[in-house]
Amino acid sequence: MATINVFPLPTSSSSLRRLSFYAPQNTPTLSSYSRFTPFLSFPSISLRPYTSIKPRSLIIASALKNLSEIDPVPFPDTPEEFAAKLPSDAGVYAVFDQNDDLQFIGISRNIAGSLFTHKKSVPELCGSVKLGSHGWKNMYKTTGKVPPGNESGNTTWVRQPPKKKQDLRLTPGRHVQLTVPLEELIDKLVKENSIVAFIKGSRGAPMCGFSQRVISILESQGVDYESVDVLDEEYNYGLRETLKQYSNWPTFPQVFVNGELVGGCDILTSMYEKGELAGLLKK
Repeated sequence: MATINVFPLPTSSSSLRRLSFYAPQNTPTLSSYSRFTPFLSFPSISLRPYTSIKPRSLIIASALKNLSEIDPVPFPDTPEEFAAKLPSDAGVYAVFDQNDDLQFIGISRNIAGSLFTHKKSVPELCGSVKLGSHGWKNMYKTTGKVPPGNESGNTTWVRQPPKKKQDLRLTPGRHVQLTVPLEELIDKLVKENSIVAFIKGSRGAPMCGFSQRVISILESQGVDYESVDVLDEEYNYGLRETLKQYSNWPTFPQVFVNGELVGGCDILTSMYEKGELAGLLKK
């Protein structure tokens, strides 16, 4: 019988290995050159049970108990009683008024802290509370309806972010003829308002880092102030050049307190860091 040789195309001589197989007499012998196949390794497999993270909606929906099965707790009166009688852990709570009517169901990372806030803001609606560890939608089954505080659009129980004041406009529009010179409008503005900041951009979206810094400092002081966008060419047309002449100060932002120019970002920052600004702003 003949010997059969098979020669696959090698990629490199060092990676080839000759394989020979013994066969009995009168049996064809097969010899081949083949690429070496390295040992195959498999990634390790963990035998720990798989646990998926439930989305918030599923956690809320997986209630352990209905409200009827939970004992009510009277609302404490003092901060010390809140800390002693209510948990500071995460969980679900249901608030009832003095007539035992369900008013609000909430989920919080700190139950005692949330209930203390409710007691301060709406004491007339805080008679008792029922506490749970998971879920709230099944709690609705007790009354068969959504509590008033959880209805769409109700903001009684949810803290809303404060609305930012609007920036002032010195003129009714660029194409409207002014009856009073712009410099007089500036003078009236800074003298009738305790604090005025002339900035680049709006207080909600400053257009330069210096203006952003000034707004941040004023916000941190918790004072009421007015802001004017010197880049607003529609309603504050010509303000930049007129203000430079009025204040004899060439750059922006400019901050006025009680009708007097305090300065720009550098001066305001220096006073803030030295602790001198708070006293000036509260005069």
